[in-house]
Amino acid sequence: MDKKNKVQSVFSNAALWISIISVASIAFLLTVSYQATKASVQVTENGQTELVRTHADTVGELLTDLGVEVEAHDELSHELSEPITFGMDVTYIPSKSINLAVDDKKSKSYFTTAKTVGEFLEEENVDVKERDDLSHEASAQVENGMDIHIDHAFQVAFDEGGEKEKVWTTASTVGEFLKNQDVELNKLDEIKPAKKDALKPDTKVTLTRVEKVTDIVEEEIGFTVETRNDDSMAKGKEKVVSSGEEGLVTKEYEVILKNGEEASRELVEETVEKESKKKIVAVGTKVSQPTRSASNSSSSSSSSNSATTVSRGNTSSSKTLYMHATAYTASCSGCSGVTATGINLNANPNAKVIAVDPSVIPLGTRVWVEGYGYAVAGDTGGAINGNRIDLHVSSQSKALSFGRRNVKVKILD
Repeated sequence: MDKKNKVQSVFSNAALWISIISVASIAFLLTVSYQATKASVQVTENGQTELVRTHADTVGELLTDLGVEVEAHDELSHELSEPITFGMDVTYIPSKSINLAVDDKKSKSYFTTAKTVGEFLEEENVDVKERDDLSHEASAQVENGMDIHIDHAFQVAFDEGGEKEKVWTTASTVGEFLKNQDVELNKLDEIKPAKKDALKPDTKVTLTRVEKVTDIVEEEIGFTVETRNDDSMAKGKEKVVSSGEEGLVTKEYEVILKNGEEASRELVEETVEKESKKKIVAVGTKVSQPTRSASNSSSSSSSSNSATTVSRGNTSSSKTLYMHATAYTASCSGCSGVTATGINLNANPNAKVIAVDPSVIPLGTRVWVEGYGYAVAGDTGGAINGNRIDLHVSSQSKALSFGRRNVKVKILD
């Protein structure tokens, strides 16, 4: 190759390289220029922040470029149509779907961007007090699809063994209420309404504490008085031949206590520890006469051999009796409320009337009964035979409290 051709080749290669370098420089300048025209935007999505450089014209375009689809319930710091500016801080919080049920109402769905359950309830103006039952802590993080339940507390009138108070509760049944109050039921306790019954604001819960105890009572058995005619003693004179002695009986009762007070008692066993001994009194029958005929002598002899008589008194004939007493009311089983002598006990609940065996104490007799007072023998009863009486009282509780007793009865007329 001659010198001229070599020079031309060198110039051709140089021109090529100059072209290549020019094109690369232009491309580089264009790239730098393109990048330089991008806006720097800070984007916070659901708490996560990153710096984004973008050529997007609006916030909506920016989020679309980032693959973010904004829903109606989502929270966005700017309007979608707002132009992008350098240094803009765009915050986006997607909403979450949760379900809320209040008391016994049907569950409702909500969309929220609240971070915690407490914030959500405040956002929806749902009032929750400390005594209410909330399914989640107020500080719990809201999660998509979360089910939240609220049971508002209400007041219940609670009577526990006679102690009454108003109690706040969210229980749905009586049994659940007792469990929440740490109330334990004993075997005999009575609860109204029943444990399985529904609990409502107007429900009154009554717990009656019931106990069964044994009561052992010692009672004296009164002695009887026997009078014997004695023709060796002047008429009107008396002499104790044998002193009376009281006996002793032990009675075992089964007693039911309700809220600490006796409701009923039942005699279970009766044991005679010591028998009573009767008192014998000699009563003079001898009558002094100035003269006697044969016939009178015969009559006197006949009277001196008269039979011995027995009374229940401790002085003269039939003045004092020792009797087995019970009590009854006008409304007792099989009772009409009107006595055998026509006394209306329903109209006179405080009338002092005793039921007697007329062969022992005649109807209409005025009497005094130990532990009862003055009364009239104005009634009879199918079980009132012999040495038994039944005392009228104004209420069933008084009848149960009286129980069964041996009492002294004085005949007044």
